[in-house]
Amino acid sequence: MANEQIMTYGLIGEKLSHSYSKIIHNFWGNAEYQLWEIKPEELGAFLQAADFTGINVTIPYKEDVIPYCILSEGADRIGSVNTIVNEHGRLYGYNTDYSGFLYMSQRANIDFRHKKVLILGSGGTAKTVFCAVADRGAEEIIVVSRRGGDNYENLGKHYDSNILINTTPLGMYPLNDGLPVDISPFERLTDVIDVIYNPLKTRLLLQAQKKGVNFTNGLPMLVAQAWFSHKLFFHMEKGAEEDAEAIEECLHKTEKLLRNIVLIGMPGCGKTTVGRAIGQCLGLKFTDTDFEIERQTGRLVREIINNSGEAYFRKVEADINSQVARETGQVIATGGGSMMSPENREAVLQNGFIIFLEREITNLATDGRPLSKDFAAIEELYKQRAPIYNGLCHAKISVSDSVEENVTGIMKLLA
Repeated sequence: MANEQIMTYGLIGEKLSHSYSKIIHNFWGNAEYQLWEIKPEELGAFLQAADFTGINVTIPYKEDVIPYCILSEGADRIGSVNTIVNEHGRLYGYNTDYSGFLYMSQRANIDFRHKKVLILGSGGTAKTVFCAVADRGAEEIIVVSRRGGDNYENLGKHYDSNILINTTPLGMYPLNDGLPVDISPFERLTDVIDVIYNPLKTRLLLQAQKKGVNFTNGLPMLVAQAWFSHKLFFHMEKGAEEDAEAIEECLHKTEKLLRNIVLIGMPGCGKTTVGRAIGQCLGLKFTDTDFEIERQTGRLVREIINNSGEAYFRKVEADINSQVARETGQVIATGGGSMMSPENREAVLQNGFIIFLEREITNLATDGRPLSKDFAAIEELYKQRAPIYNGLCHAKISVSDSVEENVTGIMKLLA
């Protein structure tokens, strides 16, 4: 029997380097919460030792832990466990993903009643989602897997689906370019759910947004299921109102940790100076994509453009922009022309709050800038780029000569 004095909490999984569970549980005062990466051959011994009070379970063990647990009604019905509580050496398995999924769906105003729902993936999370949408009155539920009767080769027969839910890891960091399906043929879609939370907007969700379809990422589900696990760990009795308050406060904090602040605008508008100051104010890493290009290539931007041509430079810029944008919790100053590329725009939108720094073109710096070396060149570039900046940004600020004034304005926007 496990030592009854043990008070240890955490998450078990095979790969946890990008998990936010420790941050989330620490937010609620559980300082003991830690991450345990466990190999498949180690799982049985870990559970039999039971040297923990409460754990969460993630990929790929949500089904593998079942034989070691006394299951709650919900976990037994779903066939998936994501929370285990040790009561005097006996392991009780629960599924709080179910409640987390419903919280996320309700928060996004998604109603499953009388809808045709298409679920991508067939693992533990898909099983939870299937039960949840069935319980909420879905008319038809289709589970798409690689080898099942409903698969990605015959997806066309389900283009009439109303709600699409991705439970696969396609599009998840660091492989942000992944796209489980192209939703453009789905003409009856009203809602898209992607349980991925890093990036905040997967390519699937960016497609949904462009299509004008209601959508949500998986971060509210992650935080909500963690809260319901936290309640089980500490035998807490809270009402729905208290639950929502705890979840939303933690969700807001976690979103801020994941979000990038991306500065766009004309060359010489002050993105680097302002971005560095914002990073210092917020305690965030500052990245200038032009500086990163120079660091990785060992060449100045103007040298690359003058000696190898703008087309070559844009290819290098796109590769580095993609690298930078997939990371989180930073301030990014972008190159003036980088946002002319749809791929670059999509990359920064995945995690970014985009701010357009607009400055009178007569006040833009031109030294060492091969594409904006005189007023006529600047004027022409501005005509081409301003509509892109305005269409892309979430907020805009008029830049003055005072860095302090500019930073104050941006901090107000962020608040």
